[in-house]
Amino acid sequence: MRLATLRQALWHRHVNAIGAPAALRPWLTAGGSLTARLSAHSSAFRVQRLHQRTALCLADEAAAIGMARPGRVWEREVLLRCDDAPVVFAHTVVPLSATASDWPLFNALGERSLGTTLFYDPLVSRGSLEFARIRAGHPLMQRARAALGADGDTVLYARRCLYRRRRGVLLVTEVFLPAVLALRLSLPNTTINNTK
Repeated sequence: MRLATLRQALWHRHVNAIGAPAALRPWLTAGGSLTARLSAHSSAFRVQRLHQRTALCLADEAAAIGMARPGRVWEREVLLRCDDAPVVFAHTVVPLSATASDWPLFNALGERSLGTTLFYDPLVSRGSLEFARIRAGHPLMQRARAALGADGDTVLYARRCLYRRRRGVLLVTEVFLPAVLALRLSLPNTTINNTK
């Protein structure tokens, strides 16, 4: 397989297209706030901010945020931890053209969850979820491994969603780590319509 292919993920509109394990599908397809769901299934939830800075967006996310080719964006990466175990690696990009009025709290999040602002702001609209298999050559796999300080998994499963507020867009990608399967989950194994 060519390196260029490994560095991009194929995003699909339906979870069945990525062959995710049955136990993971409820996490991938659940609507609403992932932060709230993780908090409800652990004794202690926290956000570990890895960085927030300007960076070049990934090749497979440029079109999704309205860019003709990869360009500079605001990038935020965090680990979501339940009972101190990292369960989700989250990657967010916002075009540099976005203004403070588009995303007023983005630069001040620190170690607070982005979900706490997105899901409770009436001006935010949420697009449909997309799903992908993230392979070893993909930058998000490499970054997740670096954050965890571990090798091992050759495939991880991810979802992403585009959010809009005023004239701004924001793309959130959530890569589910193996430890998420240790959390109790009492959700039906169905895809939920996520259009707000």
